[in-house]
Amino acid sequence: MTKHIILWTLKDELSAEEKVAVKAAIKEGLEGLAGKIPGLLDIHVQTACLPSSNADLMLDSTFTDEAALKAYAVHPAHVAVADGKVRPYTKLRSCLDFTV
Repeated sequence: MTKHIILWTLKDELSAEEKVAVKAAIKEGLEGLAGKIPGLLDIHVQTACLPSSNADLMLDSTFTDEAALKAYAVHPAHVAVADGKVRPYTKLRSCLDFTV
């Protein structure tokens, strides 16, 4: 299996209310991909962070293998969520992919 972990920091110009709405939309969009992309075994977005965090939200996803992760990256359903709900609102993205 392959894990795909992303940490995002939202843009500074977003108000606290906007950040809550953006995080909810990202969670709904990404978790909505479950069952729609071949090789995607599990997907979860964590939006409730402790004050000690230096990121605003986290994606934790599991794929059958690295090939499935690569296919997910360009899958139209994923690209639509990334381009419509994630990229316009994030300023920083950190990624860690690894084999389990």
